[in-house]
Amino acid sequence: MSYPVFRGAGYVLVHTPDMIIKNGTTCTVEQEINPDSEFLKEVGSKIRSYEEVVNYLPNQVYIGNERPEALADLKLPWCEVKHKGERRGKFGQIVPQDEFIALMQISDAFELVKLSEEFVSNVRPAIEENYPELEPFFGLLKGSDISDAEELCESHTAQGLYHEDKLVGYVKRAHDVDVNLNAHTMFENLVVKASGVVSALELLRSSGISKDEIDYVIECSEEACGDMNQRGGGNFAKSIAEMAGMTHASGSDTRGFCAGPTHALINAAALVKSGIHKNVMVVAGGASAKLGMNAKDHVKKGLPVLEDVVGGFAILISENDGVHPIIRTDSVGKHTVGTGSAPQAVMTALITQGLDRLGLKIPDVDVYSVEMQNPDITKPAGAGNVPEANYKMIGALAATRGEIEKKELKSFIAGHGLPGWAPTQGHIPSGVPYIGFLIDDLTSGDKNRAMIVGKGSLFLGRMTNLFDGVSFVAERNPGVVEEASSISKDEIRKIIAESMRNIALNMIEE
Repeated sequence: MSYPVFRGAGYVLVHTPDMIIKNGTTCTVEQEINPDSEFLKEVGSKIRSYEEVVNYLPNQVYIGNERPEALADLKLPWCEVKHKGERRGKFGQIVPQDEFIALMQISDAFELVKLSEEFVSNVRPAIEENYPELEPFFGLLKGSDISDAEELCESHTAQGLYHEDKLVGYVKRAHDVDVNLNAHTMFENLVVKASGVVSALELLRSSGISKDEIDYVIECSEEACGDMNQRGGGNFAKSIAEMAGMTHASGSDTRGFCAGPTHALINAAALVKSGIHKNVMVVAGGASAKLGMNAKDHVKKGLPVLEDVVGGFAILISENDGVHPIIRTDSVGKHTVGTGSAPQAVMTALITQGLDRLGLKIPDVDVYSVEMQNPDITKPAGAGNVPEANYKMIGALAATRGEIEKKELKSFIAGHGLPGWAPTQGHIPSGVPYIGFLIDDLTSGDKNRAMIVGKGSLFLGRMTNLFDGVSFVAERNPGVVEEASSISKDEIRKIIAESMRNIALNMIEE
């Protein structure tokens, strides 16, 4: 069987300090219900600079400058670890806020974004230098008179764009009464699109594939765009493909809360495996709403606001080339409707289903990539170390199945698990941060098999109390690609038709 492969991955973090207070739900809700709170008075002083964000070790892991193992033996909090980082990494980059605001205007197809002339003049050289692929859209970056900005923002006709606590522009509403096209929603949608575009560009850069070779794009972020008649109609995917110059691609959006990316990867693999498409890009932009989500707990405990970046990624799935890691489409595990919500039941469904089909044991997988949440963020907020908790459950399951001794649990976690390093953007941590490293580990590295696990909480939509999850196995490529059949499908159809005709004629003669 010829399986699809992971051909490349791109990752992006966008430092958005002003958006934490102006657009993150924690701060904006607090401004609404408790505008004089001590938290609001203090939070501004707890926001990190761009340099601090670049030097933050988990962020350097995210863009590929450091391996996850670099975090394994470090004591929390990691934000106190001294490290010298770089803007660009093997898999992507950390984008500064001023460039991102400019990218939001470039991503705007309906002239909803207005920026001051001074701001545009200052940022244009950086845009032209760092994003040459977007040259066809540079004309959309233009300054305007924004003297009416404050008035528009106060009336909720527009959402302000701030840089260094200065109003530098705004996003206008796209409809007078449609809440799905109001300024707030258009702001969030443009954040998704712009960060998705940069993620797609980083993938194209790192993989070396031509943009003309991309057949299909699946977008799997946490937002949904549409209007009052079709709230989540989409299509982020095609809008990202348009800006990234993928003129031969079509696309669609897939949503599944935190498990969305893993669903999208499986869908992409199926499209390639079936022969419908040769190269499918899975991409996700970031969620501005989740900026500073746990900021209250961070500030209370004397930490900086650690949720200060919008995250994005893009992953390329292609036909088997005999080199890159294969995706075992016959090893999918899934949380069914009947699975239930008990942790053991969830883990059994996601981990053992696919392995049992392949005749494998839990220890046969070298690396499990689960919910790779950064514990620096989650532990102060009371959510614990999420990856570690998942690995403990996987290890316990292996012990229950008699595949390891109970005394081996600690070594199993150390040998098959990873420390978390991804920002809490919901969909961003869900298995996918490891795929860049997976490609290396399963080609030039010493590992042969990995499992990607995505889990989600469907009750967030208030439609069901169910949880969700899917998983699949990736393996080192054996270097054997299924040879094309010497006989074409048309020839086969012709032979079958002639045979059926002969049978019919024989029956008539008899």
